[in-house]
Amino acid sequence: MLILTMDEIVNAICLHTAERKQIRPTDVQVELSWEEETGYSAEVWAQGRSQYLVESNMIEAILRYLYSEYNIRAYREQVTLDLDEEITAHVDVEVEQAY
Repeated sequence: MLILTMDEIVNAICLHTAERKQIRPTDVQVELSWEEETGYSAEVWAQGRSQYLVESNMIEAILRYLYSEYNIRAYREQVTLDLDEEITAHVDVEVEQAY
């Protein structure tokens, strides 16, 4: 089991958004949230605009991050978001895959 911190989730979304919009990751700001009615979401600011990502979009960014940063190919079903003191992502893969 691999656990991504909230900072890593934010990095994943920044990298994903920057790649899609062809801007620098440092030009992207992200705020993660969880609400009982809507679940997990991220508000993303880029190029002077704000947009919301739902959980499935967040997981898509995490999957790309896992591949680019850890060389791990994971499936959507292997990633679950969790909220304790902060939002984390639990990835059901062998830890050795990450190294």
